[in-house]
Amino acid sequence: MTAPAGVLDGLPDYLRRLLDGAHDLPLARRMPEPSATARRAAVLILFGEGPTGPDLLFIEKSAHLRSHAGQPAFPGGGAETGDDFPIGTALREAHEEAGIDPEGVHVLATLQELYLPPSNRLVVPVVGWWDDPRDVTVGDPHEVARVARVPLTELVDPANRYRLRHPSGYIGPAFAVADMEIWGFTAGLVDAILEAAGLTRPWDTSDVRSMGAPRLSPYTLPGSGDDDPAGDAAAPTLADPAPDGAVTRTVPPR
Repeated sequence: MTAPAGVLDGLPDYLRRLLDGAHDLPLARRMPEPSATARRAAVLILFGEGPTGPDLLFIEKSAHLRSHAGQPAFPGGGAETGDDFPIGTALREAHEEAGIDPEGVHVLATLQELYLPPSNRLVVPVVGWWDDPRDVTVGDPHEVARVARVPLTELVDPANRYRLRHPSGYIGPAFAVADMEIWGFTAGLVDAILEAAGLTRPWDTSDVRSMGAPRLSPYTLPGSGDDDPAGDAAAPTLADPAPDGAVTRTVPPR
């Protein structure tokens, strides 16, 4: 699915390139066939124009969760009854996790389904454009530790890129941005998106780092919905929960 022509007017060139190549993301070619019992899920890949240029929205899962603890992710999770899947699922989760008003998101495309065997999830990435970004908020602080709008310049900076080796033997792309280490499914999706958008810069793919035991988490869908509820202008725009757990707003309404 791609957006109607009218919605595409005025979009940045990199987003047009992404939409043109969305039918054949490199990541999709590396995914196995889904099982017959795979559960449906969706994530929102939300682009916007931030204080230092175009950016991409991430959440960081709470360190107190039973699974995915501390992992950066795109907002998202499993489909629920009544969702207009996959778009409705992605927008609902983004509202719950990051305070994103669905009315302010222009949905541009749905990408290929991606199957994650460890969680038995069939994930549909939904690409959106936030042409008038409003508040960035932390939803339930028991599930989400931070919300970060990370500039694309940070994601494509070769100094912030390397490959990460999981103890299982899996080696995949990783990004060190916004005081977060993005890896696994999310990093693979970011890597494929940057390539399709024509933004990738040469980086040292021979830089392979080992994952430390204290931050191990299953290689599964970040923001799957299975978890128990338990700066300056040059930096990414962040929303952190206050010490008492209340929602913190960092981007004022326009």
